[in-house]
Amino acid sequence: MFSQNLRTVFLLACALLASCTPLPPAPAPASAPATPAAMPAPAWQRQGVQLLHIAPDESLLTITVRRGGALARLGHDHVVASRSLQGVVAPALGRAQFRFRLDEMSVDEESLRQAAGLTTTPSADAIAGTRHNMLVRVLEAERYPWVSIAARRTGNKQVFDADITLHGVTRTVQLPVRVEQAADGRRLQASGSLLLKQSDFGIVPFAVLGGAMAVQDQMELAFRITARQELSVPGSIASPGR
Repeated sequence: MFSQNLRTVFLLACALLASCTPLPPAPAPASAPATPAAMPAPAWQRQGVQLLHIAPDESLLTITVRRGGALARLGHDHVVASRSLQGVVAPALGRAQFRFRLDEMSVDEESLRQAAGLTTTPSADAIAGTRHNMLVRVLEAERYPWVSIAARRTGNKQVFDADITLHGVTRTVQLPVRVEQAADGRRLQASGSLLLKQSDFGIVPFAVLGGAMAVQDQMELAFRITARQELSVPGSIASPGR
């Protein structure tokens, strides 16, 4: 039998592991959100190329991280999400560029936890701890506030080369993407997922008790993006000539 003191240590460790997500925050305040700064136009953007603008209210990017270590059963898996993607897609060029802010991401929305098949239920305090520790201690979001992705089609129409910039580090990965475009070319939907390692971006996965309770290095990024022509979105890239 564990002593009461040891049980207390374990409970405190569980609270600390609430900071075990690799991407943070809760939704932006409903009252008067700040207008995001305009995203710089990509180098490939040029006059006459049709651009579709990402619709943030119809787009979603999630990152799921799972618990690890000898005491993993005492912690939680986590899912964080961005519903504020901004950027553009050029179907004819097979190009896309978008970004999102870490501090605008939500943490552990119940519907997203269920969709990801996560079985535990973290408390509100655990979720708040996850957000704080990941933003401040792990991702250094004040120093590196943006995550950006620039994708270009390869010879395989279902695979893109994607430059992902996170925590000030850029890595190029192969990104499987399913693309569906409206017949008139004015609307496009893209979806896909891939596995990444936090350590590839210079991130040290969160851990306590000498690693007995920790976040696994591997994380799953998944996205579902809708882009439209001539969509007026604050912070999106304006079409050339406007």
